[in-house]
Amino acid sequence: NTKVYFTHPYSSFEKGTNERHNGLIRRFIPKGKRMSNYSLDDIAFIEEWMNTLPRKILDYKTPESLFENELDIIYSA
Repeated sequence: NTKVYFTHPYSSFEKGTNERHNGLIRRFIPKGKRMSNYSLDDIAFIEEWMNTLPRKILDYKTPESLFENELDIIYSA
């Protein structure tokens, strides 16, 4: 079962992780800039950077490494 939590519009304090990730993306794409101004390679670079960034909530592991571990478990079963 997946728990779903709905936040209120314009209540950024209710969705801290999402807002933090938006801030990280803003390092590369400033607010107000159109996504269409960026190439697929640009977006792929940002995606790679985000997925290889260690996260405190993941015990300072990266999302990429944990995903790879899960795939290893699935494919070894």
